[in-house]
Amino acid sequence: MSKLTELREARAKIHADLAGVLALPPTAENNERARKMLADANELKTQIDKLETRGASTIGDGIKAEPDVEYRRAFQTYLRMGESTPAEAKSILREKRANGEGNTLAHVGTYSDLGFFVPTGFVNDVEVATKWYADLMGVFGSIGTGTGNPLPYPTSNDTTQMASQIGENAGPVSEQDLLASQLVFGAYKYTSGVIRASVELVQDSAFDIEAFVAKQMGIRFGRKWESIFTNGSGSSEPLGLLNAIAASGVTPVSAVGSSANDGIVGNTATNSIGYQDLVNLEHSVDKSYRRGARYMMHDQTVAHLQSRLDKFGRPLFVPGINGEPDRLNGYPIVVNNAMPVISPSATAVAFGSLDKYLIRKVKDFQILVLRERYADFGQVGYIGFSRVDGNLLDAGTHPVNVLRQAS
Repeated sequence: MSKLTELREARAKIHADLAGVLALPPTAENNERARKMLADANELKTQIDKLETRGASTIGDGIKAEPDVEYRRAFQTYLRMGESTPAEAKSILREKRANGEGNTLAHVGTYSDLGFFVPTGFVNDVEVATKWYADLMGVFGSIGTGTGNPLPYPTSNDTTQMASQIGENAGPVSEQDLLASQLVFGAYKYTSGVIRASVELVQDSAFDIEAFVAKQMGIRFGRKWESIFTNGSGSSEPLGLLNAIAASGVTPVSAVGSSANDGIVGNTATNSIGYQDLVNLEHSVDKSYRRGARYMMHDQTVAHLQSRLDKFGRPLFVPGINGEPDRLNGYPIVVNNAMPVISPSATAVAFGSLDKYLIRKVKDFQILVLRERYADFGQVGYIGFSRVDGNLLDAGTHPVNVLRQAS
């Protein structure tokens, strides 16, 4: 049995035992037992996350298994040496560009020379690094485009129409137009900021400069994506999920709190979430969107719900085993720390078909190597640029809704 499996099973056992403790009268002694068990379970979750991250962290494990290993080596040399890259390595990079293979690659270098294209594996590494922070790229839908031109995306809501009965030889048949609308996706530009590395590190063959750049850029972009795709205003930036839900006209579900189930008077609609709140939220989303639906919430909200029971005395929270996600009321949980925490008037929980939030990514991720700018510091700078937009695809039937705490 692997260490990871052992930790997962130990965490699942604690949660199974916790259900029995939570079903007991809420005395001070029982509450303390439950608190300690939750603390132990959360400590195990921290260890599990570290092992899973370490397993996914293949960025620094040498050259990736790509069809053209020489090309990958040439790119690594360029990151180390910039314009001082040996002619042979430059020739490999230029050949890739000349062959038009840049259509699936990103850009690095200066505009004067049009630069060289980045191996797909490097771009994937940046993508993986963003997932270490919050896996929104893997949760939301996405579409890639070759240019940043405005992108109309059509929507249609025909749910109010149905077939009609007519008599034999009757006519003409009445017209029932299909109603259509569209969202327009733009391309907002973001940068990683300059990442500096000392010349000594860059020149040290034992130091994987490609891994360093990919990891740092990925985490920086990941933090930004988590923020804007959750809370973006839509003015000079993407419209984030929460603001898109508010703009859709859907009626948020009002929390009633957990006191009806746990009997604790202080657990009100302003500071707690109960079983009925989750049921109400789930059924505020049409059944067609509940297939594959997920919850999204802050980690502190997850911690709050770990000690909640349904009206039958069963835990709402079930820990994932064998790599499965943790579940709430049977639905997978997405932890997103850009979501509000439980507080008066907060929309602390989102639920529904989260892949209906669409991220538009313009294909060419650009990387520049700044050698002269920091030469007097004995450093080399790296900077990345990316263009994205995001919005919720809601044709009027509201694929995602939120739970709002009382004010």
